[in-house]
Amino acid sequence: MKAKLKINKDKVIAKVEDAMYSSFVEHMGRAIYTGIYEPGHRTADEEGFRKDVIDVVKPLALEYVRYPGGNFVSGYNWRDGIGPKKDRPVRLELAWEAIETNQVGIDEFMSWAAKVGVKPMIAVNLGTGTPKEAAELLEYLNAPKGSTSLALLREKNGHPEPYGVDLVCLGNEMDGPWQICAKTPTEYARIAHETAKLLKRIDPNVKLVACGSSNSSMPTFGLWERTVLRECWDYIDYISLHNYYRDDGDTKSFLSGSQDMDRFIKEVRDIVAEIASEKGSDKRIGLSFDEWNVWYHFRKENNFPPKWTCPRAIEEENYNQADAVLFSGLICSLLNNADCVKISCIAQLINVLALMITVPGGGVELKSIYYPFLHASSLMRGKLVSCKLDCPTYECKARKDASYMDCAVTEKDGKIRILVNNKSDSESIHLDISGIGGRMERWIEGKMTALEKKVCKLSDVELTPLSWNIIVISE
Repeated sequence: MKAKLKINKDKVIAKVEDAMYSSFVEHMGRAIYTGIYEPGHRTADEEGFRKDVIDVVKPLALEYVRYPGGNFVSGYNWRDGIGPKKDRPVRLELAWEAIETNQVGIDEFMSWAAKVGVKPMIAVNLGTGTPKEAAELLEYLNAPKGSTSLALLREKNGHPEPYGVDLVCLGNEMDGPWQICAKTPTEYARIAHETAKLLKRIDPNVKLVACGSSNSSMPTFGLWERTVLRECWDYIDYISLHNYYRDDGDTKSFLSGSQDMDRFIKEVRDIVAEIASEKGSDKRIGLSFDEWNVWYHFRKENNFPPKWTCPRAIEEENYNQADAVLFSGLICSLLNNADCVKISCIAQLINVLALMITVPGGGVELKSIYYPFLHASSLMRGKLVSCKLDCPTYECKARKDASYMDCAVTEKDGKIRILVNNKSDSESIHLDISGIGGRMERWIEGKMTALEKKVCKLSDVELTPLSWNIIVISE
């Protein structure tokens, strides 16, 4: 097969925000316990954090990590996770039907984030929680040293200086019937509005993410976004999108999921523009795609461990090459919408549908999806530039015009970077790149965990079957 890519490097579409490369750690499965935290592990530091995990997270250059949930946050009292560990309560964790020991809480997470070099993206409980409790959490985190009783409590717990949290999520997936204390669009919009009002009074600089629909197939999709945006417009900075992609035995349709993500993003973007026009506002509310990934292997196996244990090892995916190829395509979709998508979080970081899996007491295994994220984060930054891809298509159950390729092009420091994949499992694609000159500096081809560097002419780049690739061109 043959394809053509014409690049117009002089037409800049948008800046790629650093927050495009963010992630998510929830009190779910083994993400926390035996994931980032395992006292007694041979690599554990003085706080119990696994240094072998830190060593493979750091190269990802994440901007934010979202915490503590996820569904978990809708039943969580943040005060359970502060103070002396011996005094912390052990609770039934109702979202994931596990035991929560509270040995890791907000202070421990902030310490881990500092060690890894990431910013915290803190979610507040708007399920069982109240605006007052959310406001008290932000005060605990950000109030100046010695200024209030909560600032003094933070100091008593060993953290005199404010943490300076600058990004807060107003709950999680509150439209979902699975969510603890789920809300109607109007119910959520009201509590989000009042919570946002309090948080902005405590810290006017904090940026707020309102919940959008849990996915685009929710029965209230569209109505939910319009209701929330109308009610919360003056206080929020972003609205969220979530979606996971599953292979239900139709791999060709599965691999076209990047086109579905693109459609979803554009629909929400247009709703935001509609409400801005309705209000006569020039405010820009961005999109935060703060949960996305491939998620289906564990559910097919239906191998759930006993309830009410800690940790309860659920949703540990064993990703394959097709997953990595779609994963690269999802990154392309996010990048190609950088004019409106300002934050995106791969869900999750470790053990739970994750980039990596740990062995309790043992090592860390990097999954196939780790590598496209690692190299995209390293190389696909800077500015999104215009390109036109002419490539073959195929027909599948999901759509008649499924593209054999996904592609995004960025420019930074005078270098053009191209993230491109080949979804065919049998044929190579010969790609002709035009519109730019120069030499190919690097070409990374991803095949499971093997990464190969190649050299060829720009007029004939061979994309091997079922591969993701990053091409760097130095002019």
